[in-house]
Amino acid sequence: MRPKLNVIICSTRPGRVGPIIADWFHKVAVEHSDFDVALVDLAEFKLPVYDEPDHPQRQNHRHEHTKAWAASVASADAFVFVTPEYNYGTPPALLNALNYVYREWNYKPAAFVSYGGVFGGGRAVQMAKMTLNTLKMVPIFEAVVIPFFSKQIETKKFKPNEIRSDAAKSLLKELHRWTQALKPLRQAPS
Repeated sequence: MRPKLNVIICSTRPGRVGPIIADWFHKVAVEHSDFDVALVDLAEFKLPVYDEPDHPQRQNHRHEHTKAWAASVASADAFVFVTPEYNYGTPPALLNALNYVYREWNYKPAAFVSYGGVFGGGRAVQMAKMTLNTLKMVPIFEAVVIPFFSKQIETKKFKPNEIRSDAAKSLLKELHRWTQALKPLRQAPS
């Protein structure tokens, strides 16, 4: 059985381009065929600023939006976060979503497809990796970095160059290796 990969659209604002870039990456991941791939839109969960009374480590989720989000995270073996950079940092919606659950993230690898201006979202990724480490996740080095993303979108489709296409394939190959390597930790009793 193939491991499950959640490709998460991290921007929730109206007019976002995250779904366009995520749709491209999702197709690449499906073609890669090492994973069962799900495209997950963070906006659909409508997570308010963290509103659970108990610490997420206890997994005593009381709100339906938390239970739905926890189930989505728990169902995956690996993640690719498709994220923009906001004000030199990680989008608040992504940080909020990461903080909503804890054990559901543990011992799972993650990678990033980032987009932005000259730095292509790299500063957002660096900040997010600190949080991932705290959640006992393994953020991998391989990434797809898309600077000046708007120049690569035509008729609401992302048109990657060869560098981006090759980066996506390398990311998926390495992410699969880490997913397999971490499998015993995910299966161990907590």
